[in-house]
Amino acid sequence: MFIITGGAGFIGSNLAAALEKAGLGPLVICDWTGDAEKMLNLAKRKLEKRITPEELPAFLKAQGKRVNAVFHMGAISSTTETDVAKITTYNVDFTTNLLLWCADNGKRMIYASSAATYGNGEHGFDDREDLEYLKKLHPMNLYGWSKNVVDQYLVDHHGKGKKSPPQWVGLKFFNVYGPNEYHKEGQRSVAHQIYPFAARDEAFALFKSRNPAYPDGGQKRDFVWVGDCCSVMLWLYKHPEVSGLFNVGSGKARSFLDLASAVYRAAGREPKITYRDMPENIRTHYQYFTEASMEKLRNAGYTAPLTSLEDGINSYIKDYLAKDDPYC
Repeated sequence: MFIITGGAGFIGSNLAAALEKAGLGPLVICDWTGDAEKMLNLAKRKLEKRITPEELPAFLKAQGKRVNAVFHMGAISSTTETDVAKITTYNVDFTTNLLLWCADNGKRMIYASSAATYGNGEHGFDDREDLEYLKKLHPMNLYGWSKNVVDQYLVDHHGKGKKSPPQWVGLKFFNVYGPNEYHKEGQRSVAHQIYPFAARDEAFALFKSRNPAYPDGGQKRDFVWVGDCCSVMLWLYKHPEVSGLFNVGSGKARSFLDLASAVYRAAGREPKITYRDMPENIRTHYQYFTEASMEKLRNAGYTAPLTSLEDGINSYIKDYLAKDDPYC
């Protein structure tokens, strides 16, 4: 049995599809199920059970012996969330309690950390289990803070020789895009936000830069195809000897202008890009550059190629967004 928390969400539902395709199961989805649009992400999956986060402790008590691994993708993922108590309850306490359950019961746990832990990148993007380094990081929002707290907790817990899960992995996902993100509203990838404009052959307005080191549209991110994220998680499941914190990105920073151009061309259009002022509420914590170092994961033995921005966007549009059924 595989438990996927946040399994009705973006990465979680893609992981469910990947596990099913690999013949791994049965699958138990732990997520809130009141959002009808979100539940379309799971319409094609054969699931053993759906449970809410509140029901998980009782479920583990009753069915825990059957669990092969826990993929903990669930979190309050909005980067604009300001409710400290809510973030602490669901992103920190829920995760550490699940970690302790996995440790006590000898179950493997792979969880979603985030590149948001790196803040503005002033200390680099190094995915090492170095508690002092993790303490130096300054996430720029509560979401990133919560993920860094968990990373520190796990590294400290393991470093002190306390009982840990037989495999524990924190994945620092960078800017993920792909199918099944449609319910995320303002948190959708920029690729998905651009596509309707490209399909209508209309101009899309990117943010103007407020940093003289970057031209308008020249702000850079590590955009990573969700299929690569799932490939990494399946590889980790097949390699239980691998534990630690790992970046998951493409390994190459690309500009928003590159991204927008790729979307338009995949839609069969020439790019039409304009620029607009950046909203005041994000100016002080806006990231101008992120890039995942993938050396550590490669050194651990992961050899699969990483999808280029152009190839990923092309697949996203032609295999999903341009179809009547855009779900994986």
